[in-house]
Amino acid sequence: MNNSNTGDWNTGDSNTGDWNTGDSNTGDSNTGYSNTGYWNTGDRNTGGRNTGDLNTGDRNTGDWNTGDWNTGDSNTGYLNTTEPSTIRIFNKECNISRDDLDNMFPDYFFFDLTEWIPANAMTDKEKEEFDTYKTTGGYLRSHEYQEAFRKSWDNTTQEDREKTLKLPNWDNDLFEEISGIDVEKELKASSVKEFSMDEVAKALGIDVKDLKIKKD
Repeated sequence: MNNSNTGDWNTGDSNTGDWNTGDSNTGDSNTGYSNTGYWNTGDRNTGGRNTGDLNTGDRNTGDWNTGDWNTGDSNTGYLNTTEPSTIRIFNKECNISRDDLDNMFPDYFFFDLTEWIPANAMTDKEKEEFDTYKTTGGYLRSHEYQEAFRKSWDNTTQEDREKTLKLPNWDNDLFEEISGIDVEKELKASSVKEFSMDEVAKALGIDVKDLKIKKD
């Protein structure tokens, strides 16, 4: 058993389930990485019994499926062997291939719902609730979906945030419903520049001493 595991019979790190051979799994019997389901042999699955990657359904052997029993990729239904020709973004169809999606989404979209917190970064309350940190050296902190989205948004670059507006079928209201972030409002607020008194005086062509400030 390696470090940072809270379950048993793990050969990877930071697992909270049992019988995992990868890292950062919260379910059981996974051989991949960052799975929250069970019996997955791929990576970043939230469903169970998947042999592909990034599935949220069960028993898929393809990738990016949200339904069950698919051997194709990117399906939201059941028992499909091919990849659909169109993709829905913001509840509307658009003719975009899977290859086009690779660099379409901003970096902050790829966040984790769990975060390994070492013992020296845990709060006193967390240490009381998760006393297993004494043997594991920390614990796996879970974030609510919109909380994780917000944290990732706050930690990315302005350029990466602005990339959001270029998404096909962009819909600010739908995105806010999903992520809790009003992108257009926050980008507009961040674009407002504050000028110093010297900059204002220079723009007006006068001495800064001649500026009169009105007090409320």
